[in-house]
Amino acid sequence: MPISNTQYDEIMRFYDAQQLKNQHQHENRQKEVYLKIPELQEIDNAVSTASIDAAKKRLNGDTTAVAKLKEQIQTYKNKRAELLRNHSYPHDYLEIKYNCDDCKDTGFINGKQCHCFKQKVIDLVYSQSNIKESIANDNFSNFSMDFYSDEHIDRSTNMSSLTLAKIAYQRSLQFVSEFNNIHPNILFYGNTGVGKTFLSNCIAEKLLQTGHSVLYFTSFQLFEILSAGVFSKNSDAISTNKSIFDCDLLIIDDLGTELTNSFTNSQLFLCVNERLLRQKSTIISTNLSPKQLLDTYSERTFSRLINNYSVLKLIGEDIRMKKRNIT
Repeated sequence: MPISNTQYDEIMRFYDAQQLKNQHQHENRQKEVYLKIPELQEIDNAVSTASIDAAKKRLNGDTTAVAKLKEQIQTYKNKRAELLRNHSYPHDYLEIKYNCDDCKDTGFINGKQCHCFKQKVIDLVYSQSNIKESIANDNFSNFSMDFYSDEHIDRSTNMSSLTLAKIAYQRSLQFVSEFNNIHPNILFYGNTGVGKTFLSNCIAEKLLQTGHSVLYFTSFQLFEILSAGVFSKNSDAISTNKSIFDCDLLIIDDLGTELTNSFTNSQLFLCVNERLLRQKSTIISTNLSPKQLLDTYSERTFSRLINNYSVLKLIGEDIRMKKRNIT
C-alpha cells in the first residue's frame, strides 16, 4: 500500500535502531569471547591481514590470490568453530543476529519491500487507526443476523430488518472486494445500536489486514481535529488534519451528534468533497435520516453524499441492549 513520508520515515527509523542494536550486541559478544578465548581474536586478525594481502597480490596480477584466500579463510573458519565448540559456545555465536534473516533488518530485498517491512506497515496503520481495540471483536465472522427480525418492517423501504441487514452485510463485503478498483463510499443510517458502527469496523478490520491506512473518528473528534488544523499551529494537529484527507479509508461515526454550525458544515463539505476528488473512500454512519441530513447540512454536502455513496439503512432494536440482556 502507499504510505505517507512520515509513516515511511517512522518505519525506517525502527530499522536503523534495530541495526544499531544488532551491532552493539554483536560487539558485546565479541568482547566476551575474546576475553575467554584470546586465540579467536588472533584468528580474526589473521583473516583481516590475509584479506589485505590477497587484495594487494591481485592488484599485482596474481590470479590465484582469491582462490588461496578462500582456502585460508575456510581453514580459519574451521578452527574458529572448533574453539567455540570446545568452550561450549554455539558455532554462530559471533555472527550478527537479525530479527529478519531474509533482509538482515534493512526492510528490503533486492530493492523490494521485505515481508517484515509490509508487516510493519500493517502494524503501524493498526496503531494509528483509532479502532485497534474495537476491531478485535468487530469483524465479519462475528456479525450475526440473529439480532434482526423478519417481522419488523420498515415503512419507507417496505423491507424487513433482516432483509436490510443482509443487504448492508453483502454491500460491506462488496466494499472490501472492490476497494482497490472503484474507491467506494458508504453512508449507513438508522437508529442507535443497529450495527452501523459494527459493519464499519468489519470493513476497517479487513482493510487494515491488507495494509491499507484507516482512520476512525466520531464526528465530534473529526471537527475538533479539523478545527485545530485550521486555527492551530501545532504540528501534530496539522499532520493529523492532512491524514484525514490522505488515508485510504476515513470512517466518520455518529454524524449529527456534533454541535453543528457554519464552520462544521463547511468543513464536512470540504472533507467529503476533497476525498471524492482524491478518490479516497469514506464511510459515514448517522442516526439522521436523509431528510434530516439535508435539513442539517448544506445542499451541496447532501448532493455529494446521495450521488456518490451507497446509502444503506439499518433498523431494529438496540443490539447492545439485547446483548446485555442475554449476558
